[in-house]
Parts: sequence; C-alpha cells; structure tokens
Amino acid sequence: MTDADRSATLAETVRAAAADRRPLRIRGGDSRRGWLPAGAACLEATPLDVSAHRGIVGFSSSELVVTARCGTPLTELEGILAEAGQMLPFEPPRSGRDSTFGGAIATGLAGPCRPFTGAVRDAVLGVRLIDGGGSIGRFGGEVMKNVAGYDVSRLVTGAFGTLGVVLEASVRVRAMPQREETRTLEMGPDRALETMIALARRPLPLTGLAWVDGVLHVRFAGTDAGVSAAANGLGGEPDAEGTDFWRRLRDLELDHFAAADGDLWCLSLPATAPQPDLPANWLLDWGGARRWCLTDARPDRVLEVAAGLGGHALRLRPDVLRSPSAPGVATLEARVRRAMDPAGILNPGALDGVQPA
Repeated sequence: MTDADRSATLAETVRAAAADRRPLRIRGGDSRRGWLPAGAACLEATPLDVSAHRGIVGFSSSELVVTARCGTPLTELEGILAEAGQMLPFEPPRSGRDSTFGGAIATGLAGPCRPFTGAVRDAVLGVRLIDGGGSIGRFGGEVMKNVAGYDVSRLVTGAFGTLGVVLEASVRVRAMPQREETRTLEMGPDRALETMIALARRPLPLTGLAWVDGVLHVRFAGTDAGVSAAANGLGGEPDAEGTDFWRRLRDLELDHFAAADGDLWCLSLPATAPQPDLPANWLLDWGGARRWCLTDARPDRVLEVAAGLGGHALRLRPDVLRSPSAPGVATLEARVRRAMDPAGILNPGALDGVQPA
C-alpha cells in the first residue's frame, strides 16, 4: 500500500482558498458524486484532490482499532483488515475500486448490516481534519478539544465535507465471523415487514434483513454453531448467491436501482412503521427501517408521507432532494458549520436539495 502524508500541502491549499474566499470541492475517488445535488455549488468549485493522502497510520488488531488517511482505497484497507481476520463494522458501500476511506467517513453511508452492527458514526473514535480556515485539529480519541462542546469526530460523519477535510480517522473494527449464511423465504411486503420486526426482536446473529421482488433475504453471521442454529430455526432456502446479493444491495447494483419506472427514493422510517401509502415498486432494507421505492408520486407527496410516518426521505434520481431538517436541527447545523467553516468554502451546497415542483 502507498503511504503518503499530504497534510501540510492540503492545509496550505485550504488556507489560500479561505483567504480568497474561493470554494473548494473535496474529492477522493469521486465515487459518491451521485449523492450530490445537480445544482450544488461545490460541483463548480475548485477541486481539492485528497486521493494522494493515503496509508495506514496505525492498526492494533488486539485493540480492534485502525487509523487510516482519507485517500486510502477501501479495497486496500479492507484487504489489510481481512489478513488479520477483521473487518469494518459498517459495511461501507462503494462505486468501483476508487471509493476511499475518507469518503466513507464523510458521507456516513453504511450497508445492510447497519441496524445490527451500528452506523459509521458509532464506529468513529476520532478524526484529524482541516477546518475552513486551513488549521489542522484532532478531535476525539485522546484529545477532547471540540467546538462549542460538540463531538466533532461524530459530527463530521455524514457532513459530506462541509465541516472540514477529514485527513484521517480512527475507527473500531470487528472480528470477521466464522460463518455467514443467507436464507430466503417467499412472501409479500406486509408479511415480510412483520417477519423482519419479529426476527429483529430475537437474540439472533443477524447482519441483514431485506425484501425485494417477493423474497425475504435473511443473513446470519457469527459462530458456526450460532449461525447453524439460527438458520435451521428459520427454515427457508439456503441462498448460494447470498454474498453477491448483499454486495449488490450494499452498492445499489440490484436491478431494482437501475429500473426506469419512476423516481428513485430512499425513505428512512421506524422499522415498525406501516408501509407508506404510495404507488411504488418497493425494496425493504435494514429490517424495514430503510425503504427504497420507485414511484411517479409527486415529490411533495413523498416528503409528506415520510414525515407523517416519523421519518425522512431522500431522492437520488432524477436529482437529489432531501426532506428539510427540523427548524431547531437546522439552526444547530448552521451554528456548527459557521464555527468550523466561517467562509463556507468547503463543499458548499453538498447537503442542499432542490425544491419540489
């Protein structure tokens, strides 16, 4: 693996941009461009390429902690962890081999295992980053100097670079399971939702619950004995292609995501919420807490339905559209952003969304 520290060069670039009030777009592998609104100001901003800032800073397999620079390719990092029999707990999605560790932290996107092993922010112990003025700081870990009392190391997770350039991050890892097995059962969406809720309440070694095209997919991972007992107790059919299914779901490569019959939405809802009253083609993930749909419903209707069920919605196609933050949350977000990036030069507009027609 290439090891290169570009901290000083990147910080100097940010300082110069701050002095000129020149917006920057933080870019590693550029594999998550599809999560940015088409009209986001950062897409026209000067690129800040962090892909050369890469390498493992520290890895303690006994302590289950790894620290890596932002430009480190996910495939390389996961390969090193696998050699030690360990893995990232949040199963980060990617689009090709160019996806980076820093991109996974900045976007906060997690795979099918999220409800069972935790979100990206749950794994983050600390970060080293460049703020909007070009200063380098370390947050979390041994140093607890944070802005206005906030846990910056977790706030930057999912902030899409708007709070700082993540130079490196320390995250918890976990041991790879002795065994993994997927079982499938044919059923409709309502019964699938009931079944997923019931399974999630039991002490089972679950790492995936998803339903698509009339089939419920259940993934178990853990000890040989634990997985065998859980799989045999569930019944259903063993899925020889289970590993590929979860990878394709993680990376949004299933046929459902490529279909052209409607806008592509992701609704984040309480797992116990009923199926939304929308004419749509559905895919359920995260045990029912994440519900992908293809629909021709008006955007304002989708946003209204999601809010009414206690959740929020994100449209990825034809353009990014997000549910608005609650007023109090929006005020807090703006306050933290001003503290970390007073001039607003880092990834401006990355978290914006177009207004519904």
